[in-house]
Amino acid sequence: MNSFFLFLWLKWAFRLTLSSLLLAIIISIIISLFIYIKQGTPALNEEVLQALQDITFFWFPIIWSMTLLLSLFRGLKYIFNNCIHNYKLELLTCKLDETIEVIGYGDLIKVWRKWFMLMIWLVAGHMIIALALSRFVGEYESVFSWFDIYYLFAFVLSSGYFSFLLLANRCKRVKIVKC
Repeated sequence: MNSFFLFLWLKWAFRLTLSSLLLAIIISIIISLFIYIKQGTPALNEEVLQALQDITFFWFPIIWSMTLLLSLFRGLKYIFNNCIHNYKLELLTCKLDETIEVIGYGDLIKVWRKWFMLMIWLVAGHMIIALALSRFVGEYESVFSWFDIYYLFAFVLSSGYFSFLLLANRCKRVKIVKC
């Protein structure tokens, strides 16, 4: 059972990382190109390329914050009905009597809300532990001077594993079955 949760989490973490990063990179580049075109497409020299790179790097963490939320919602669909080490998560209908074989995004709304709240609490717990450790281990400038999307992403990834362990207990529409 532990290997099921580990490999489910690894699959989810890989998909979340890939989809959120790629989408953020693409959107950041599109924003940079839009600004470049809006400025009249000046000749590409070292200064202009550096400016485009700075604009892309400025927008990337902001866009990644949004694409992370989108990827969290979209990624939940793919954890169901996959047999991993003889177990799988099944999503049940609202009457809790039938398994949903083809899962749509509309079927995930209630499950996602419960799972997302669980993730929020787990990430908050990680942040409290990290804040306490940074207070005693590192230099302490301000409460969240170290906090950004990169740390948040690490907290989300680590909280994802624990959320899968708790998901079947917290949500009646999700059950673990042998396959």
